[in-house]
Amino acid sequence: TDPIRGGDGSLSGFAKITRDLTERREAAESLRRSQEQFQILVNGVTDYAIYMLDREGRVSSWNAGAERIKGYARDEIVGSHVSRFYTPEDREAGRPGHTIEAAVREGRFEGEGWRLRKDGSRFWAHVVVDAIHDDAGRLIGFAKITRDITERMEALAALEQAREALFQSQKLEAIGQLTGGVAHD
Repeated sequence: TDPIRGGDGSLSGFAKITRDLTERREAAESLRRSQEQFQILVNGVTDYAIYMLDREGRVSSWNAGAERIKGYARDEIVGSHVSRFYTPEDREAGRPGHTIEAAVREGRFEGEGWRLRKDGSRFWAHVVVDAIHDDAGRLIGFAKITRDITERMEALAALEQAREALFQSQKLEAIGQLTGGVAHD
C-alpha cells in the first residue's frame, strides 16, 4: 500500500498496487515444460551421443546415447576433457584442440575418425561440434553429436572387396577366353 499525497503534501489516501503475475507464472511454467520436454527428448535418443562441452572442452552434460555408444555413465564422465575419447595418435597430433578451434572459428566442425570407448575398443565416428553462444554473442560452450558408423564403414569395405573380387574374376575369365581362343587358332 502506497500513500497518495496532494500538491501541498497532505495525505489524500492510499493506493494498493497489485500486479497480475498470472502471465509471468504461465510464461515461466511454459518455459519449464518446454525445457523438460527437450531434456526428455535428448535423453531418450540412444543412436546418437549428444552432450555439451564447456568452453575448455570438458563434458558438462551426457545423454543415454552417449552412455550406450561410449560406455561411460554420466557421473563417470562429466567434467572430463573431450580428448579422452580420441585415440592416442589423434591426441598426439592435437586433433581434439583442432576440432574445438575449428568449431570456434567456423561455428561448426564436422568430420569422421576413430574414437575410443571406455573399454578401450575403437569405433569409427561421425562427429558434429557446434559452437554455442549466449544472447550477447559470447561463446559459452559446444554441442557435440557423435554417431557410431563402424558398421556402415565395414559394409562399404566388404562391398569394395566384393567388387574387387568380381573384377579379378572377370579379368581371369577374359584371360581364359583369350588364351582359349589363341590355343584354338
